Amino acid sequence: MKLDVIKLDGGKAGSIDLDEALFGLEPRADILHRVVRWQRAKAQAGTHSVLGKSDVSYSTKKIYRQKGTGGARHGSRKAPIFRHGGVYKGPTPRSHAHDLPKKFRALGLRHALSAKLKAGELVIVDSLAMAEAKTAMLAKTVKERGWKRVLIIDGSDVDANFALAARNLEGIDVLPTIGANVYDILKRDTLVITKAGVEALEARLK
Repeated sequence: MKLDVIKLDGGKAGSIDLDEALFGLEPRADILHRVVRWQRAKAQAGTHSVLGKSDVSYSTKKIYRQKGTGGARHGSRKAPIFRHGGVYKGPTPRSHAHDLPKKFRALGLRHALSAKLKAGELVIVDSLAMAEAKTAMLAKTVKERGWKRVLIIDGSDVDANFALAARNLEGIDVLPTIGANVYDILKRDTLVITKAGVEALEARLK
């Protein structure tokens, strides 16, 4: 399928043939959901922790005699039923990551790219090359294009001047092709890919 290519200043730069295997799929929510869940689970710190009965700092002396008080039998103030006692089966540090086959992750990325094209939220630009790293110049360009929450994917390396200019602009994220992922693509309103980025994605996902 063909898609128009533009320059950063909005001028036309011809067209490009997009691979149907990457951009022509019918997006499936279940595949995208599984890949996003895998990504977010892997990103969790898993550092949550509480003090159990054996971790609480308190005397181990029996708090009162076993019988004759008319009350329940207790041995330690560390028990979970007491105030400041330990927590029963509370969270402990662990990894939330789970396995997902590499082929399935690649399939999810293809569906994410197809979803953006189908929604009309995919833009192909000729190049990100800038003569100077001027944030004000890039901000003006982005405003003219109407990009608000945008992910920009370049080839194997991002143009240094463009990366510097975009660094302080809110709502703009720039990634090399190797960093392209389902979660970042789906959470942005617009996906912008350079011609070099398209070629690198096709080489990566074929």
